[in-house]
Amino acid sequence: MAISYSNFLTQVRNYTEVDSNVLSDTILDQFIRNIELDIAGKVDYDDIRKYATSTFTSGNRAVSMPNDCIVIRSVQSINGSTRTFLEKRDTSFISEYNSTGATGEPKYWANWNEEYIIVAPTPNSAYTVQVNYIKDPPHFTSTNTTYLSINQEQLLLYGVLVEAYGFLKGPTDLYSVYSKRYDESMQAFAVQQMGRRRRAEFDDGVPRLRVESPSP
Repeated sequence: MAISYSNFLTQVRNYTEVDSNVLSDTILDQFIRNIELDIAGKVDYDDIRKYATSTFTSGNRAVSMPNDCIVIRSVQSINGSTRTFLEKRDTSFISEYNSTGATGEPKYWANWNEEYIIVAPTPNSAYTVQVNYIKDPPHFTSTNTTYLSINQEQLLLYGVLVEAYGFLKGPTDLYSVYSKRYDESMQAFAVQQMGRRRRAEFDDGVPRLRVESPSP
């Protein structure tokens, strides 16, 4: 059963032996958000993968990005029933490749800024465009549970305890203990999400560990 938000805050205060006069709800909420963003920056986990569709604007090489986009994984152009992945390039390539402003179905894309990407050739029709991306991680609150709060409570807890002991300027040994546990939990989560969940036993076989056996 997933932990409730209030119980999670109580758990942090119990570990640190500090009450809400010091670790207020507002402060702990910020710690939780800091850790959610840290985890999302280090682990490509499935829950923050998302896609959004829109249409190219004929004659305009710029395509606006979803508001919650952090990292673009890929871009697809959809023409009828045909889907084509655009190749990633940089802006200088786009400018050189399409220096004359030629139009057609886009083949390449590049990051322009936080709000837009640019494509080449410049679209000659309102083709459908699908952006596959990493989204801003959802926030664990009193009214919203998240994948991390449900499935990675330990990782979230250790991360918040690191934030809390840093804020409290608490004992360095406890800070080190929870920092180590946070790193270990992060590594285990990365192995699960970026290792085991990217494999299939039929294709890759079952992961095996070498087991030492003593000589008879």
